[in-house]
Amino acid sequence: MANGSRQAAWEFFGAELKRRRENAALTQAELGVRVFVSGGYIGQFEQAIRKPQLDVAQRIDMVLQTDGFFERLWKKLIKEQPYAAYFAHVVELERLATEIHEYAPTVVPGLLQIPEYARAVFLASNPLAADEYIEDLVRARMDRTRLLKDATRPMYWLVLHETTLRMSVGGPAVMAQQLEHIAALMRQRHVMVQVLPFTAGAHPHMGKLMWLLGFDDAPPTVYTEGVSSGNLLDEPAVVKRVRASYDHIRAAALSPEASLALIESAAEGYRRCAIS
Repeated sequence: MANGSRQAAWEFFGAELKRRRENAALTQAELGVRVFVSGGYIGQFEQAIRKPQLDVAQRIDMVLQTDGFFERLWKKLIKEQPYAAYFAHVVELERLATEIHEYAPTVVPGLLQIPEYARAVFLASNPLAADEYIEDLVRARMDRTRLLKDATRPMYWLVLHETTLRMSVGGPAVMAQQLEHIAALMRQRHVMVQVLPFTAGAHPHMGKLMWLLGFDDAPPTVYTEGVSSGNLLDEPAVVKRVRASYDHIRAAALSPEASLALIESAAEGYRRCAIS
């Protein structure tokens, strides 16, 4: 399903939600209370600005007595996304975020990946997959990277563990290109990147990818990821704890200037290795 068609389908989801809510004589706030989200969220669902998570769609069906309609429509739309089901909602939120703070412990984040690096990552996870499948995944990932090229791009602040610089994904030539790409984005001031060095030792969220997404008109959200699973959390107390952990990691990281120098040095080392 093309992006325009998918958006039209989500607009249909929202229009149906509004129609059936009004038929049940419920305000947005009243429905929100019953499905454990704010009335503002219900309004954003109805306008197709935000997409509900599956459990919210299921609760909407229960409250409005729609016999699984919204759950089935949600699954249909998510199934046709070019992303894993647990990550598709994050991609939608990513497009709405005004700021993104991320900690990457082992792999360069998708928003900064070049095609060659992304291809190596996907092949490592899908060693027996057909080339066409891998290329579909790479195209979807490259579509995401356009977010940081838009004039309205979010403020993106990333902390990379030094492991991401030293782990040769795709070989020395690919790593040189990947790190040079990150350095170029930093020099263009499209992103803020810090490196957490090995010398920093133990730190919060060791080995765990962590995102914090901020919005102009909605509460901040946290995303953490495990093996073939992800958790999207917006409980204020949880977001506050994760934000504190991120701040500790950022405080222990090198300055942006020192990080850029380290990234460029690592890229040069890979470049020399690729040539020799």
